[in-house]
Amino acid sequence: MTGRQIVGAVLMTVGVVALLWGGLFWTDRDTVLDAGPVKVQKSERKGVKVPPLIGGLVVVAGAVLLLLPSGRRIS
Repeated sequence: MTGRQIVGAVLMTVGVVALLWGGLFWTDRDTVLDAGPVKVQKSERKGVKVPPLIGGLVVVAGAVLLLLPSGRRIS
């Protein structure tokens, strides 16, 4: 795979995830207290909301990069 195809595949994957979940989200866990056998953690959901239009455009851009023929022609 060429670099252009790899970028296209990554863009398509990110776009589909953004469309399915409305953005890219993760859970951040921080240890508040660690005193021997007692461990207190807090979880916070963080992320980036992505409008469906942007997700669709990213999918289309990735598909274009994957489907464009390469500039090299073998004769």
